[in-house]
Amino acid sequence: MQIENTVIIGAGPIGIACAISARRAGRDPLLIDAGAVVNSIVNYPIGMNFFTTPELLEVGGHPLVCSGQKPTREEAMMYYRGVVRAEGIRTRTFTKLISCEATTSGLECLMKAESGQFKMVCQHLTLATGYYDNPKMLGVPGEDLPHVSHYFDEPHLGFDRDVVVIGGKNSAVEAALELFRAGARVTLVYRGKEFPPSVKFWVKPDIINRIKAGEIAEKLETEVLRIDASGVAVTGPDGVEEVLKADRVFALTGFLPDTELFRRVGINIEPETGRPEHDDDTLETNVPGVYVAGSIKSGYRTSDIFIENGRFDGDTIFGDASR
Repeated sequence: MQIENTVIIGAGPIGIACAISARRAGRDPLLIDAGAVVNSIVNYPIGMNFFTTPELLEVGGHPLVCSGQKPTREEAMMYYRGVVRAEGIRTRTFTKLISCEATTSGLECLMKAESGQFKMVCQHLTLATGYYDNPKMLGVPGEDLPHVSHYFDEPHLGFDRDVVVIGGKNSAVEAALELFRAGARVTLVYRGKEFPPSVKFWVKPDIINRIKAGEIAEKLETEVLRIDASGVAVTGPDGVEEVLKADRVFALTGFLPDTELFRRVGINIEPETGRPEHDDDTLETNVPGVYVAGSIKSGYRTSDIFIENGRFDGDTIFGDASR
């Protein structure tokens, strides 16, 4: 059985920042992720630019150098893997935490890797899993078809095709605009009456004008009933069922933290908020030796914590990373 002192689950920017804090506090953490290092950024659209300036994405005092005013997806991936190498952080990717149980010898974790399941014992476990690996599912038939995705990849593949985008927040609106400009025939389906205030102020006029010009079709106050190989069945405010042609479907309806994992670890969850029970001053949960970092602290309020403010959680748990 593998024995570790300090294990950090989630090799995103906040998990990396936690590992840096742990190392500078004299520990030798093992950083584990169910996907690749910064897997959430891997799932960002190809060529995407961050809205945030580079200094707000930096961890451990390592400067993020980029070619423009704001880094691209590719520059961020290169930066974070460079930080992992520079700090000498041990990693184990494509390995998932299944459950955790407190024993007399420590926290016994059941892990699942590509080669199979195994057990690992540690004394200190930090969960920095984020939410980007857990799409908010529609719960409709056909959602698992191969032409349906909860992540937007790139617009070029939509050229001269019928594409349905489901959702009305930033990700969905920006995807619809990019697909339209790449030559796709786009229909945007959203259950709300209007686009929410959270849509970026420079994006909202663009999508509204494209819809007014008839360049992007919209279906507001509309629910998805099912998806099949060639279309998306929806019903609008009049209750009439309609089938929208769709060669590709992007269900960009948001993401949620993996509260089931928290429960398997033994962490208490507030039913209404999805917030894991923890001490705000130490970030230790109700399970001794188990800590939370980053966006998962806020439960379902996934817009409260980002890289910019979550990157300091490692300092709270392990000590000041600037030491």
